[in-house]
Amino acid sequence: MANIEILQLRAAGVSLVLDCSGPALPSVLHWGADLGELTGNALLELRRGAGAVQTGSGLNEDLPVAIVPEYSAGWFGLPGLNGHRDGQDFSAHFRLTNVARSGNTVQVDAAAAGLELKLTIELTDSGLVKTKADLTNTGTTPYTVDGLFLALPVPTEATELLDLTGRHIGERHPQRHAFTQGAHIRDNRRGRTGADATLLLLAGTESFGFRTGEVWGVHTAWSGNHRSYAERGMTGYGVIGGGELLLPGEGRLRSGATYSTPWIYGSYGVGLDQVSHRFHDYLRARPQHPRTERPVVLNTWEAVYFDLDLAKLKSLADAAAEVGAERFVLDDGWFRGRRDDRAGLGDWYVDEGIWPNGLHPLVDHVKGLGLQFGLWVEPEMVNPDSDLARKHPDWILAAGDRTPPTARNQQGLNLGIPEAYDYILERLDSILGEYDIAYLKWDHNRDFVDGGNQLTGTAGIHEQTAAVYRLIDELKRRHPGLEIESCSSGGARVDLGILERTDRVWGSDSNDALERQTIQRYTQLLLPPELIGCHVGPPRAHTTGRTQTLSFRAITALFGHFGIEWDIASASAGERAELAGWVALHKELRALLHTGRVVRADRGPDDVLVHGVVAQDGSRAVFGVVQTKQSVTSAVGRVRLPGLDPRTTYRISKVTTPGPESRAAAWSADGGSVELNGAALASVGVLMPAQWPESAILLDVTAIG
Repeated sequence: MANIEILQLRAAGVSLVLDCSGPALPSVLHWGADLGELTGNALLELRRGAGAVQTGSGLNEDLPVAIVPEYSAGWFGLPGLNGHRDGQDFSAHFRLTNVARSGNTVQVDAAAAGLELKLTIELTDSGLVKTKADLTNTGTTPYTVDGLFLALPVPTEATELLDLTGRHIGERHPQRHAFTQGAHIRDNRRGRTGADATLLLLAGTESFGFRTGEVWGVHTAWSGNHRSYAERGMTGYGVIGGGELLLPGEGRLRSGATYSTPWIYGSYGVGLDQVSHRFHDYLRARPQHPRTERPVVLNTWEAVYFDLDLAKLKSLADAAAEVGAERFVLDDGWFRGRRDDRAGLGDWYVDEGIWPNGLHPLVDHVKGLGLQFGLWVEPEMVNPDSDLARKHPDWILAAGDRTPPTARNQQGLNLGIPEAYDYILERLDSILGEYDIAYLKWDHNRDFVDGGNQLTGTAGIHEQTAAVYRLIDELKRRHPGLEIESCSSGGARVDLGILERTDRVWGSDSNDALERQTIQRYTQLLLPPELIGCHVGPPRAHTTGRTQTLSFRAITALFGHFGIEWDIASASAGERAELAGWVALHKELRALLHTGRVVRADRGPDDVLVHGVVAQDGSRAVFGVVQTKQSVTSAVGRVRLPGLDPRTTYRISKVTTPGPESRAAAWSADGGSVELNGAALASVGVLMPAQWPESAILLDVTAIG
């Protein structure tokens, strides 16, 4: 064993100090604010001062809690590794065999009980901690992994937890808890990330907010079953972590086989905004991150549903071009037998009854208008009423002796079966080869129940998830430049596993601008705006029945990957003209909106939300001031604008927007402005007028000195 020591990793204001001195698995001595460059002696003193965590178990020695916590070390919380060899080797006791460091990446090898464990621990340039584990069975008999979870420590000062929950058309709503003794576990067995998934599980100091308090958060980057958890023992020591939630038998390793965990991401910051910035900076630095301006999308779903009349679609494309859209996406209903949602899934051939000349007339028309063409698919699903299901009923994800309950009249298609995978790959590859398709809206409209392989009688969610990843990767390899959106009943598959290979997510099936305020606010904890599809829906929201002004719908959609989901061919000329103004405004602002820092103000009542995007150099910002409901006071009062350079003076003006104007504050009347430095804007703010409920004001903030 070589180069075993206490290692300090530093980046972007974060320090991660790892005790790799052995013989036990590495433990974290510090994860949080940067400590400056520590010498070897200082690191030793840090270990002496921090000490091993007292287990309170009555053991004669206090043992550290490792990144893979071990029962054998006296940790009575959730073990990092749950597994056995037909009942034996139920408790591993790993010992280091090698530690290697390259820059801010550490590779650790350890062995025990006929197992080899390789840990990868990385501190990214943006200050994120990335960890994963690879477990290889080196024994001569099978070993069953029931779970392999990675954990990071949080201090006793972290007394509150924040996680997210939700449902279809109501994703990502926050909930707070006291971080008390015991485990807070968020398990997902839906076979996809889930509309109720926590996205980030966060621990922080009392009353932490977007701009205040120390916060530590974890994200499990896996699109199938998974666990995120926070746990505190009777000593006060706490951890947060996660991993894949394996179904029985999915982790059975024959001799020589390896199980790899998903990446677990940890982010530390002062306030939730800084936690977000680390994720945003990391994602934007990836080589596959979208580099071109995000095209304005028109999606046909809420405009026509299954009524795919060519003349009507051409008219809609004409209207899209008129208002300035740049991408036209044909949604559900274009393939064989698909007149509603009861039939056709799996039969991925253009329906000759609707399209006697294929999709060419529509694609040619759309391309002739200067728009990109996109297409909706749902490759992981099959309707029982389809040629595919009738020919291959054994390809349905099922336990084997029963068919799972249907959801949206469909079942899962088992892509873990090689023949099923090959069929879907051939069909999608053929369609992409025949038509000039720039974009796939890739949907996934049900949770998996009894997600098994009928041919083997074993669970199949792990292999299904891995197969989807391989399928997307292969299609992108064959069709360079193809963009794919992760849509899953709206926002039910939002995670960094799927986003390693897709180009945006659909935030929610709800285009209600009021609902979208919360959905987008908390989706942006993880993702920057350019990766979140945000569309202007029709005047009356299809999912809630609310009627909202175009200005409110458009200002809401501005702060994301802007699009339209509305039958604008039937809209009035005035509505289309106003919408064209909003599209033009988005195009003017998107270079800022899709590269700047997302900031959110902390306010008391939730009747006013303030959020914005600030340029990386602090030279400009755009803020939205959103009145969500009737205020209990007669005026909004002053709102603070966070995240600006405190020493720079800014001119703040209300953006002149298309359509009716809201009432103005004295400083903004008749196109006026006010000039204040960033410190005053963050601490004092600017006076806002009273607004009607469900309305918003857009502020342009420009540096002048």
